[in-house]
Amino acid sequence: MSYIVVDIEADGPIPGDYSMICFGAVIVDENLDKTFYGKLKPISENFNPDALAISGFSRNETLEFNDPVNVMLEFEEWIQNNSKGKPIFISDNNGFDWMFICWYFHHFIKRNPFGYSSRRISDLYCGLVKDTFAQWKHLRKTAPTHNPIDDAKGNAEVLLHLRNEMGLKISLK
Repeated sequence: MSYIVVDIEADGPIPGDYSMICFGAVIVDENLDKTFYGKLKPISENFNPDALAISGFSRNETLEFNDPVNVMLEFEEWIQNNSKGKPIFISDNNGFDWMFICWYFHHFIKRNPFGYSSRRISDLYCGLVKDTFAQWKHLRKTAPTHNPIDDAKGNAEVLLHLRNEMGLKISLK
């Protein structure tokens, strides 16, 4: 199994009506040097200016981004070339990140290499410390910037901390 931490930025709250603008992914290993970054052209006329502003891109910039079909095919190929065994999707907020990635995979290429499930870092941490209100973001080494590679890397650092320092049993083969 390979754990892949993913972070996305979008111009609204749901896929289809709004667009995923960009996303980053990192393979969880001791080096955190296998990354993917995709920038996607909007698929809808709808966008929320406040949501888009978080990404740091203007609407005009996003209109020049890459075709979503090509980006999702490239991401699938990257997953196949960089993961061992079944890839496991994991994120800070998988209710949001997974929703977009899953929808885009199924909508544009009719399959999802991650399958039908995902994992949430917060749930893993809260389970380890036996406190559903526990906070974990202080464990990041890479500060969150809303660049999805930075954010995915910071979250992957937390997963490594949970494994190396707190005894979470995950295999990084």
